[in-house]
Amino acid sequence: MSLYRCACGRHGSQFEHDIEERAVEEALLRATVRRDFLSLIGRSAALAALASVFPLGAAKEAFAQAGKPEKTKLKVGFIPITCATPIIMAQPMGFYAKHGLDVEVVKTAGWAVIRDKTLNKEYDAAHMLSPMPLAITLGAGATAVPYTMPAVENINGQAITLAVKHKDKRDPKSWKGFKFAVPFDYSMHNYLLRYYVAEHGLDPDRDIQIRAVPPPEMVANLRADNIDGFLAPDPVNQRAVYDGVGFIHVLSKEIWDGHPCCAFAASREFVTTMPNTYRALLKAIIDATAYARKVENRKEIAAAIAPPNYLNQPVTVVEQVLTGTFADGLGNVRKVPDRIDFDPFPWHSFAVWILTQMKRWGQIKGDVDYQKLAREVYLATDAAKMMAEAGLKPPTSTYKSFTIMGRAFDPMKPKEYVDSFAIKRA
Repeated sequence: MSLYRCACGRHGSQFEHDIEERAVEEALLRATVRRDFLSLIGRSAALAALASVFPLGAAKEAFAQAGKPEKTKLKVGFIPITCATPIIMAQPMGFYAKHGLDVEVVKTAGWAVIRDKTLNKEYDAAHMLSPMPLAITLGAGATAVPYTMPAVENINGQAITLAVKHKDKRDPKSWKGFKFAVPFDYSMHNYLLRYYVAEHGLDPDRDIQIRAVPPPEMVANLRADNIDGFLAPDPVNQRAVYDGVGFIHVLSKEIWDGHPCCAFAASREFVTTMPNTYRALLKAIIDATAYARKVENRKEIAAAIAPPNYLNQPVTVVEQVLTGTFADGLGNVRKVPDRIDFDPFPWHSFAVWILTQMKRWGQIKGDVDYQKLAREVYLATDAAKMMAEAGLKPPTSTYKSFTIMGRAFDPMKPKEYVDSFAIKRA
């Protein structure tokens, strides 16, 4: 499907078209019309008056290229996991400063807190799980607020880790009665764990228990025997191995290679009312993502994000994750260079798949306009522009098909996909 879906043909959706139009109109008004006069006659009348004097089209193009950030001091929340690598590293490695921003990245305890602090505007933007902007927009688990996801933070980068006492229980059919942790109900971790056990014949709501546990608390819960395992983001899995309390059963890339994990997210209000700040922030994060994508930079990045104010992990643990050379807790040293990778493009097909799983497990009810939600929340056009500027090659389409554990997914047939599963709540 074509990337360009708005009336003018340059944007992925009418929403993205409107963001750019609004941004340049606001810049024009600020530069040419006194505030007291603007309040007197109103925005529409002021724009009409400007249009009668000179062509707005050319002016809009010029202002779109030259807009300065409306706000430079920002707070961006993050969870201390390697999935947040671009958002975290952009602070100590200078990517935010390069784009004129003074960003405080704020370590946060869990995703419910991230969600609430962004909704309350304590954070300007945040590191979120890729399903969260969809859930927030739909009002699933919280009051509905229009949200956006302009970039994926990482692909892959998760694993199923089991307690060392379960080394002889590698067949998921033997997991009946197990207690598992995932970081959040609206997470790829939850959906991939459910998918994985269901493909092995277990009902994730009846045969096992799944509970939400913040990533920083997962290893302690495994050590205390409160849980039997988890599907978690790294470095949680590697830390369990490092501490001798768990082993890596399967990497998430072995379930679905190239799946999205975490994301850069912001409210639609932030995107539309501070468009230049939003673009500078997105550009900084995508620049950082391009740098993180290069394997030769991974050790430098590990040293930058391991300290206590960021991940608070031994550098060797972070290096094992980012380089893909790691101990698995079973006596092996594995080499999987793309154990975690960084590709910022927010495929609309990712959003559609996530929505099918929300529908499958009863998190959303009724009819779902999958493609419309994907276009409105996952801002593919903005990502594509910034990727090209950062030297990355964006795709020319926003949809692709993929296969998960041998089951093909066609993003144009989401209802049929949901209906194809024997184990579901829908």
